[in-house]
Amino acid sequence: MPPPLPSSHRHRSANRLHTVLLLAGMIGLLVACGWIVAGPEGGLWALVLGGVSLAFAPRLSPQMVLGMYGAVPVRAWDMPKVTAILNELAERAGLPRTPQLYWIPSPTLNAFAMGTRGDAVIAVTDGLVRSLSARELAGVLGHEITHIANGDLWLMGLADTVSRLTRMMSLFGQILLLFNLPLLIAGAVTIPWGLILLLVLAPTIGALLQLALSRTREYDADLGGALLTGDPLALAGALRKLEQYGRGLWESLMLPNRRNPSPSLLRTHPPTEDRIRRLMDLRGQLSGRPSLPGIDALAQGGAPVAGRFRIVPAQPRHRLTGLWY
Repeated sequence: MPPPLPSSHRHRSANRLHTVLLLAGMIGLLVACGWIVAGPEGGLWALVLGGVSLAFAPRLSPQMVLGMYGAVPVRAWDMPKVTAILNELAERAGLPRTPQLYWIPSPTLNAFAMGTRGDAVIAVTDGLVRSLSARELAGVLGHEITHIANGDLWLMGLADTVSRLTRMMSLFGQILLLFNLPLLIAGAVTIPWGLILLLVLAPTIGALLQLALSRTREYDADLGGALLTGDPLALAGALRKLEQYGRGLWESLMLPNRRNPSPSLLRTHPPTEDRIRRLMDLRGQLSGRPSLPGIDALAQGGAPVAGRFRIVPAQPRHRLTGLWY
């Protein structure tokens, strides 16, 4: 694989700096809540509690999540050209093993990754595989591979753990304040109102930092996916279809911005148009770089879905035992 472009180094460095600052802010907020509740020792114990929770917190099994959606493992003979592309992407990204690909019987357009760098899975829906072109599907797989290679799954798990602990610490502190409210009114106990306000707002601030971290990792995954495939236009086209098909005709006409909350701080993902613009800016920088060797053959092979994967006509319904159609 050719070496990354100079601009990609700057982009990655900026994203890493943002990630470190955002994560440090979340951890600092947790420590501040502990300090407000129990003084310096409380701040130290909050930091220790965060480390212990991260080390011993139960990990959600990918197989459990995939089972809830009725996911089916994709074998090499089911989608040979797609699995060949996935193998090539994993090798380019330097993963120790290729993630297992799963097919989800849903007409929605979606893809996600789970697991660890050495034992990861990538799930794609039936709607995604049948709606995207070969190039676009490769772009989406490159995006998910980059998430795995960059350790984003672990990083976002860490951010979620810190955010949950911050909410717990804030709630505990507010309960203590209620119990000591008579003493506060009588003036027997003095607590700066600024600290009380920080304690109350800590969960909201932590959630906003977590959302900002998620957006930063999405930008980095877009860049990494474009570098892996050598084809930023492929992912840009996939994003357009995800945005268009995900909303539907009625929503596109009547409520075009319903899925893009304002202010943008409330978005878990960056605006699609912004992501597309950044990918389009890479066109000139990636010109002449080799794309995936099997993409032309894949494009000429028609639909990449094997016969055993039926077309899913409707959305699944939630049952007590999972999702059924």
